[in-house]
Amino acid sequence: MDKKSIKKKRMMGYFIEAAQKIIEDEGIKNVTIRKVADLAGYNSATLYNYFKNLNHLLYFSSMKYLMYYIYSLPSYVKSANTASEKLLKIWECFLYNSYNSPDIYNTIFFNEFNTISSTMQEYYEIYPEELKIDVDELFPMFLQDSIYDRNSVLLDECIKEGVISESDKEEINEMIILIYRGTLVGFMNGDNRLSVHDSVKRNIKHIERLIYKK
Repeated sequence: MDKKSIKKKRMMGYFIEAAQKIIEDEGIKNVTIRKVADLAGYNSATLYNYFKNLNHLLYFSSMKYLMYYIYSLPSYVKSANTASEKLLKIWECFLYNSYNSPDIYNTIFFNEFNTISSTMQEYYEIYPEELKIDVDELFPMFLQDSIYDRNSVLLDECIKEGVISESDKEEINEMIILIYRGTLVGFMNGDNRLSVHDSVKRNIKHIERLIYKK
C-alpha cells in the first residue's frame, strides 16, 4: 500500500472512531460533522476530503455494528436443513439485531449509498482486526449491495428447492422487505406497540406465510 493510501485510511479511521464514540455516547441522531471533526482533532473541511457528507461518514461508522449480526449468524443457521429454513433463521438473526439498533440498520440499508459490499471491504482494510470470519464464503449474500439483492440470493435457493416459484420471487421479496421496513420505522419512531421479541416472531410468521403460502 502506498503512502497516500495509508494516510487516507488513517485519516478515515480518525473520523470513523470519533463518530462511533458519539454514536455510543449520544446516539446516531446526535452525530454532526462539527462534533466528529472536533473530537478527531481536525476541522470540518478536512473531514470532507474523505467523506462526501455526514451520511457517508455514518454509513462507514455503522459497519462496526453490522458485525454483531454477522458474528451471530453461524449459530442461528447451524440447525437449518433446507434453504427455506436457512432464510428464516437468517432473517430471525437479522431482525433481532436490527430492531435493537433501528437507527443504525436504517443508516446501513436505507440511505443514498448502495455499496454495502465495497464499504465493508474498505472498512475492514482500515480495521482488519475486527474481521474474524470469511463472511463472503459463509454467506454469499454479503457480496450483494442492496437488501433486496441480498434477500433475492436467499430466495433463489428456495426456488431451487421448489419451495417458491420464479414467478412469485419478486413479489415475495418486496413483501418481506416492506414488512421489515415498516416495523423498523416503528422502532425508530418509538411507536412500535410490540417488544423486539414479539415483533421478530410476528415478522417471521409473515415471512413463513409468504414462503410456504400458509
